[in-house]
Amino acid sequence: MAAYLQWRRFVFFDRETVREPAGPDGTGAKPFALPPGIAVCDSGRGSLVFGDMEGQIWFLPRSLQLSSFQAYKLRVTHLYQLKQHSILVSIGEDEEGINPLVKVWNLEKRDGGNPLCTRIFPAIPGNKPTVVSCLTVHENLNFMAIGFADGSVVLTKGDITRDRHSKTQILHEGSYPVTGLAFRQSGKTTHLFVVTTENIQSYMLSVKDYPHLELDTHGCGLRCSSISDPSQDLQFIVAGNECVYLYQPDERGPCFAFEGQKLIVHWYRGYLIIVSKDRKTSPKSEFSGNEAQNSDKQVLNIYDLCNKFIAYSSIFDDIVDVLAEWGSLYVLTRDGKIHVLQEKDTQTKLEMLFRKNLFEMAINLAKSHHLDSDGLSEIFRQYGDHLYNKGNHDGAIQQYIRTIGKLEPSYVIRKFLDAQRIHNLTAYLQMLHLQSLANADHTTLLLNCYTKLKDSSKLEEFIKTSESEVHFDVETAIKVLRQAGYYSHAVYLAEKHEHHEWYLKIQLEDIKNYQEALRYIGKLPFEQAESNMKRYGKILMHHVPNETTELLKVLCTDYRPSGVNEGPGILEGKKANSEEFIPVFANNSRELKAFLEHMTEVQTDSPQGVYDTLLELRLQNWAHEQDEQIKEKLHNEALTLLKSGRFKTVFDKALVLCQMHNFKDGVLYLYEQGKLFQQIMHYHMQNEQYKKVIEVCELYGDQEACLWEQALGYFARKEENCKEYIAAVLKHIENKNLMPPLLVVQTLAHNSTATLSVIKDYLVNKLQKQSCQIEQDEQRIQKYREETTRIRLEIEELKASPRIFQKTKCSICTSALELPSVHFLCGHSFHQHCFESYSESDSECPTCMPENRKVMDMIRAQEQKRDLHDQFQHQLKCSNDGFSVVADYFGRGVFNKLTLITDLPSGKTAATIEGGLQRELLMHTKRST
Repeated sequence: MAAYLQWRRFVFFDRETVREPAGPDGTGAKPFALPPGIAVCDSGRGSLVFGDMEGQIWFLPRSLQLSSFQAYKLRVTHLYQLKQHSILVSIGEDEEGINPLVKVWNLEKRDGGNPLCTRIFPAIPGNKPTVVSCLTVHENLNFMAIGFADGSVVLTKGDITRDRHSKTQILHEGSYPVTGLAFRQSGKTTHLFVVTTENIQSYMLSVKDYPHLELDTHGCGLRCSSISDPSQDLQFIVAGNECVYLYQPDERGPCFAFEGQKLIVHWYRGYLIIVSKDRKTSPKSEFSGNEAQNSDKQVLNIYDLCNKFIAYSSIFDDIVDVLAEWGSLYVLTRDGKIHVLQEKDTQTKLEMLFRKNLFEMAINLAKSHHLDSDGLSEIFRQYGDHLYNKGNHDGAIQQYIRTIGKLEPSYVIRKFLDAQRIHNLTAYLQMLHLQSLANADHTTLLLNCYTKLKDSSKLEEFIKTSESEVHFDVETAIKVLRQAGYYSHAVYLAEKHEHHEWYLKIQLEDIKNYQEALRYIGKLPFEQAESNMKRYGKILMHHVPNETTELLKVLCTDYRPSGVNEGPGILEGKKANSEEFIPVFANNSRELKAFLEHMTEVQTDSPQGVYDTLLELRLQNWAHEQDEQIKEKLHNEALTLLKSGRFKTVFDKALVLCQMHNFKDGVLYLYEQGKLFQQIMHYHMQNEQYKKVIEVCELYGDQEACLWEQALGYFARKEENCKEYIAAVLKHIENKNLMPPLLVVQTLAHNSTATLSVIKDYLVNKLQKQSCQIEQDEQRIQKYREETTRIRLEIEELKASPRIFQKTKCSICTSALELPSVHFLCGHSFHQHCFESYSESDSECPTCMPENRKVMDMIRAQEQKRDLHDQFQHQLKCSNDGFSVVADYFGRGVFNKLTLITDLPSGKTAATIEGGLQRELLMHTKRST
């Protein structure tokens, strides 16, 4: 029970007296006056409705233009205006005696200028005439209840506007006057509350036989009951002289101790309106609370039951009734005046509460008025500021927490940055994160608060939330925790939320747990494991070289994250480019060698850089090794790698590596593979390995003939005794006829120790061969001369004497000749048909034609070469730049084939031979330069 004396009083309504409109002359309007004799009143559908003691019903619209019609002959005793229909139900008397009539009026239809009366029936329970005490009508027009002074209640069910569509019956009988009736509709369930002077009951009208339940054993006077709106769950309000009770259809609800004799009770927009006698007036009456004297003072109180305060309180003179229409309350007094109570707007009411620092009440009021979240947030802010200024920081932070989402967090944070208020700031930041409204700066600040407070339990609770409840920026939290030295917490967050870079950075740079970092990388997906090994590989290699090398071997061959079980459905392993990880092994040559050898063994298609690095590594080890046995082993390994065929595309790079480390066998092997025979010989020449020079000439001289010439020049420049090597070279030159004798003599002239005996045998043999060749040429010349003389005689004979053809066989088919036949002067005869079949020309003998063509071709070739030679000599004499002419003819291929002395045709003189030798010397000299 709540005593109203403890409730605060406010003036949330403005009181005015209704006045008539001002006249045309601008004179002041006088108060509006009601017609005299008003007995009952009601409101709805845009009008105030009155019934007087003369039987008239009056309508007062907002324009204050009164209108009326005669409804009864004597008086009007009850009115009920429906709120959702233009239907008015009235009870009155047309004759003296207890003969009340119920009339139902349709205000939208007219009958001779008056509203249409759709139904009339007597309001008596059975055959017992009695006084009507109260009336109520259901808004669905299917129920109407009338209460009587003898304790009876008559219920009309069906269409109340028509006689034949409704049924009237006695619902309740008792010995106490009925003082109040009210319908309650909840879904499809309809209840009727019945209150008498001694009890309260509820009837369920939606069930057959109308079961009822007695709710209490005390009642109230007339007009002292009402039904609340949905904000109070449609409770039935009964006002006794000591308390006000609220009822549900099946039980009694809360009770409020509002003392004083209650005269009128109404419900308006969440407010309970009670008109009661002033305590200084005459004693109360239990039944006829409205029979007070005209001079009585009456108090009108407007209660807010939800927020527990009195919204308005005022004293009036003899109130007739309180009506609600047009958004205001209208108080009718016996003197005919109408007083209007206009509720203040919500903001004005809130400002009144703010001025009195009643923030809690302002919050409750705002919620009951369904103020939006922005408005509520402003109240919370003002309340928080009020508490903060009073020094109640704990209470202030609770109000500021309620502004989260509307008020800028920096407004609150600035107030609590003092170290003494860090607990309040922590509470605010926690709630900010729980509502997922925190940014990275807020996360940083909250974690710093935890660390300053050294509250590890709260810190762990904050960061160890489940995946679906993370309300902060994880990366920011990791940074702050790391900076504060909470490495274990930072590592936990990084691992849980898969911030792999942060996890590894903390493990390697702060905790120095290299084994754990390496294990973690082995659990990552391929792409992330690859990138992190490139980033942190050098650090790991420096501290845990063996384990790091093993992980790199797996990463570059067939990588699967550790913890992934083998089986069907497992993705095929991926492999990284092993060449990209070579820089990781800086200063770790032993591990690098093991890694590279592993890659070349398991992956023959490894990148070229792997083989290049492995070769360089093996050559370095070989060059620095002192133990002969190990050095021999390393020598063989390097040479085997060279011979693997993996350096064809990088021949120059491999050659440079071998030369840098003075790896002779490798250099020679690469020269041989690259067919660089001159370089091989020059290599041996630089090392003065004479036998090797001869061996190279013997091995590759057939492929590159100039090797012998270079060898001869090399030995000729040597001052020491090289006779045996010069003799071997000269022997080969002589056998292959590689150089002219004069050029040999000139070459050996550079050697001061070489004597004529060195080339004696060579010159003797050469001269002997040339003498033999001269004899053979002279014999051939003599033979050609004799042949030429014979042919000339034969030609003369053919020209001067007849030719007898005595051939008996065909020269083609060897068959006996038959006419017709064809004979040639050369002595060959043919059948005509054989000649036509095999001959290409009518004027040439088919048998002699091939040999004749060879001769003709030779003659034409000689003539062409002779002409070309003459043209070359002419241009050479006339040109200022003889070298350009020679270069031009070289380009044409004129000098592609060298004519040796042994190939000279017969008939050339010694001068011609000497000229050819000089040309050969010239060509060789140019080629050597």
